[in-house]
Amino acid sequence: MAADQGQDLITLTTDKLSADGVSESVTCPSCGAISLFIGTTRDNFEGKKVIRLEYEAYIPMAESELRKICSDIRTKWPSVRHICIQHRLGVVPVTEASVIIGISSPHRSESLEAVKYGIDTLKATVPIWKKEIYESGQPCWKENKECLWADDGTDSKES
Repeated sequence: MAADQGQDLITLTTDKLSADGVSESVTCPSCGAISLFIGTTRDNFEGKKVIRLEYEAYIPMAESELRKICSDIRTKWPSVRHICIQHRLGVVPVTEASVIIGISSPHRSESLEAVKYGIDTLKATVPIWKKEIYESGQPCWKENKECLWADDGTDSKES
């Protein structure tokens, strides 16, 4: 790889994610900033005790949407060097990472802005579904409130 070329690393996996691994994958001698977003499973939702999350994805479309996010980041922040987006599938226990985004750039503002854009856009456009498993035993599939593609066509407002 030429020194001036950035790389986009996209991973959908059932393996445990590593913030250190993501950070190392975007490290670059010409960059003074590496920004990371780590989304973890929390132990509660609206007063219910969550014991784990389970993720499913339509992998070909998810990978395509993740590549588009990388392309959009490079258009909006041309100084961004490397981008790594990892999302875990299957069971993700409480406190473990379900998504990690790492971005390197020469200066912090670009990588910080790009990481925020990356997670916000992932939540809105990538076909990955989350099921919360509660201590009460009743699971619930959750739709990201930012999701743009799951609209069922009905008007949620009362007429």
